[in-house]
Amino acid sequence: MKIALVCNLGGHLTQMFFLLEAFENHDIFFVTNNDPRIKQVKYKKFLLEYINLNPWKMIKAFIRTFEILIKEKPDIIVSTGAEIAIPFFILARILGIKTIYIESWSRVKNMSRTGRILYYIADVFLVQWIDLLKKYGKKARYEGGVV
Repeated sequence: MKIALVCNLGGHLTQMFFLLEAFENHDIFFVTNNDPRIKQVKYKKFLLEYINLNPWKMIKAFIRTFEILIKEKPDIIVSTGAEIAIPFFILARILGIKTIYIESWSRVKNMSRTGRILYYIADVFLVQWIDLLKKYGKKARYEGGVV
């Protein structure tokens, strides 16, 4: 199975590193932000600039995301956040690619902006704190924490 691991740098990437064992024996690649820390990632990787709340950067990210998805043809996309996941999950829905979103472990009581959007798009939506189940609703699942 080919798996795209999509996440911003920082804590999101750290959480993804904790999950790497789950992806053993699968063909994986990373999509993250361009930063010197990314040199630590020894897997195939694609780099996008930080999007944050910039609409122009989001449009550019959609174009680059489409190119990556067409080239790599992943079976599934897994993301620990943040906004870098939005174009991937929207285009994955259109292209029929399965998605799993894991809300950040730093979100104990409040929903993230990305989580609020991807809750409706993700095939599987996981939270790492039981309290968030009440905030998100029936689609959200708690299976424990990544860390």
